[in-house]
Amino acid sequence: MNMQASTPAIAPPPTAAAAATRLLSPRQAAVRRALRHGGFWFGGGILLIIVFCAVCAPLLTSADPALQDLSQRLIPPVWSPKGSWAHLLGTDALGRDYFARLLYGARISLVVGVLTVLVSGAVGTALGVAAGYWGGRIDLAVNFILTIRLTLPVVLVALVVVAVVGNSLPLLILVIGLLLWDRFAVVTRSATQLLAGREFVGAARAIGSSTPRILFKEILPNLTGPLVVVASIEMAHAILLEATLSFLGLGVQPPLFTWGLMIAEAKNQLMFRPYLIAVPGAALVLLVLAINMLGDALRDATAPEGRA
Repeated sequence: MNMQASTPAIAPPPTAAAAATRLLSPRQAAVRRALRHGGFWFGGGILLIIVFCAVCAPLLTSADPALQDLSQRLIPPVWSPKGSWAHLLGTDALGRDYFARLLYGARISLVVGVLTVLVSGAVGTALGVAAGYWGGRIDLAVNFILTIRLTLPVVLVALVVVAVVGNSLPLLILVIGLLLWDRFAVVTRSATQLLAGREFVGAARAIGSSTPRILFKEILPNLTGPLVVVASIEMAHAILLEATLSFLGLGVQPPLFTWGLMIAEAKNQLMFRPYLIAVPGAALVLLVLAINMLGDALRDATAPEGRA
C-alpha cells in the first residue's frame, strides 16, 4: 500500500521589518512604538508648545503681566471689532495685558505640576518599594497608611491645610505632593513584588550584592516605565488641583498668578466678557489633555500587551 508522504509546510521568510524588530532591545522597541503613536505626537507637541511659550515668554511679548493701567482696562481681544494689536488677548479688569499673563501664568502651573510629582513620586515610590521588597510587617504598615490616605478627600484636606497653615507656593506644592502619592505606592508595590522574584534579583543576592545595590541597580531601573506613566497622570491631577484651590482663593496668591487664579479673577465678568474665562480655561484644558495623551501613549509603548 503506497502512502503519499505529506510535504511539510514551509514558513515564509521573515520580513525585514519583523527581523529588525527582533533585534531591538525592549527600550528601543518601546521608543519605536511611542513614535508610531498618534497621542505621543499630539500630546507631546502641545506640551512642548506650552513649555516653549512659558520659558520664552519674555521673547514673545514685551508687556509686563503685573503692570496695571486702569485707562486700558477691559480692552477686548484682537478679533473683536474694538480690539487692538497692542493687546492680542485684550486686558483684564485692572488693565493688565492678558496675553502676557497667559504666558507667564503657565510657568507657575508647570512648576506646581513638576515639583508636586517629584514630592509625591519620592514618597510613594519609597513606600511602595519598601512594602513590595520586604513585605511582612512593613507591607502591612504601608497598606495601613495607604488605607488612611485613600479615606481622605484630597480637595477638602488641601483646603483645610492651606486655610489653616497658609497658602504660600512652597506649602501648596508640599501639601498637594503629600496627598497624591497613593498611585505611586500602589504601582511600585505591585511591580516590586514581581521583580523581587525574578532570576536577576536572585542572582544579585547569590553573588552577595547588598540590599541598597539591589534596590537601586536592579529594582528601580525596571520601574521607570510605570513611574513615568503614573507621573503623567499625577501631574495633570496636581495642575487641576492647584487651579481649583486658586479659583477658591486658597491657592497661589498675588503677585504670583496661575491660570486658575486668572479664572477666579474674571468670574465676575462671565456674562459680559466671557473670553476672560475662556482663554485661561482653554489653555488649562489643553495642558491637561496633552499630559494625559502623552501618558496614555507612554503606557501603550511600555506595556503593549495591556492595550485595549
